[in-house]
Amino acid sequence: MNIEHVSDTARWVALYRAMESERPDAIFHDPFARQLAGPDAEAMVRAIPRAMDAAWAMIVRTAVMDEIILRMVREDDVDVVLNLAAGLDTRPYRLDLPENLLWVEADFAPVLAYKTEHLENQVPRCRLAREPVDLADPQARRTALHRALAAGSRPLVITEGLLVYLERDQVGALATDLHGQPTLHWWLTDLASPRLLRMMQRSHGRAMHDDVQFTFAPPEGPDFFKPFGWEPAEFRSSMDEARRLNREMRGAWIVHLISRLSKRQREEVRRMSGVVLMRRGGA
Repeated sequence: MNIEHVSDTARWVALYRAMESERPDAIFHDPFARQLAGPDAEAMVRAIPRAMDAAWAMIVRTAVMDEIILRMVREDDVDVVLNLAAGLDTRPYRLDLPENLLWVEADFAPVLAYKTEHLENQVPRCRLAREPVDLADPQARRTALHRALAAGSRPLVITEGLLVYLERDQVGALATDLHGQPTLHWWLTDLASPRLLRMMQRSHGRAMHDDVQFTFAPPEGPDFFKPFGWEPAEFRSSMDEARRLNREMRGAWIVHLISRLSKRQREEVRRMSGVVLMRRGGA
């Protein structure tokens, strides 16, 4: 029941989406999540210490990214969405997207084959393409980026739940490759702080294979990306958004109480994790 490969985490997150979708007060609905997670997903997640306690953060991340994606498509005329390490995400099927939008999912071939098999009778809301690729292979990654992003004039790239598993230099290389695509002006991702990284390593690390570990949480926060040509345009704090969406973690009142002690502590809590929208700047 341990996490042996990074693709296993896709089932983990799909289960969280299923749990939220089945609530009477759900903040989003993913009717495919339970099927994609598979029959063993719940046992797998429950076998990982405190994994269920992390559900709120993944649920909030999903909802906030949904909001930003829809806004970018409607207000900024995004015509291509490239989802890197797409996993078992089902946004092309469940979001109210325009029919002419091209959505490209890039991930390992077995992950995409599994999704294609399980969703073969479902019709996406927009045009959908799948790009089998090992994103750790620089040349294969650049080829996939060029092929997908050349199809539009105002593309958006998503890296949801990806960066935290990469080394610092790998994230820098990805940021450089993305900036090297001349049509790309927007990048949507999630980001953890060093404090949160240490918490995740302590709580989940033993259940994860050595090749699947939480590693990236830059002390600089979103400013990490500036030398690579990316400027933070919007930061949505997970803690703030959880309160707004009524999906706060258990014991959140204690965290809020502690954060009142000083402005520094309050900001540290706000910045523990969040969703970041970045715009293209100078290299």
